[in-house]
Amino acid sequence: MKAEEKIIEIIDKLKPFLINDGGNVEFVKYEDHKVYIKMMGACANCYMLDLTLKDGIEAAIQEEVPEVEEVINLLD
Repeated sequence: MKAEEKIIEIIDKLKPFLINDGGNVEFVKYEDHKVYIKMMGACANCYMLDLTLKDGIEAAIQEEVPEVEEVINLLD
């Protein structure tokens, strides 16, 4: 399985938890060892965004795809 496919699979597994809290996440792209996502709904403006992004999403992805250096939230 390619890294990008694995990343999308991990994000899809995390989506229900974010949706439960009124938010969502969308995979945008993977390039240069960086994952670009878009946080949506309640997650977009949540004060816990950085924690969710780094300790949640980024940690989960790096555990399975160690070559990922960073997960970046693209703003509108």
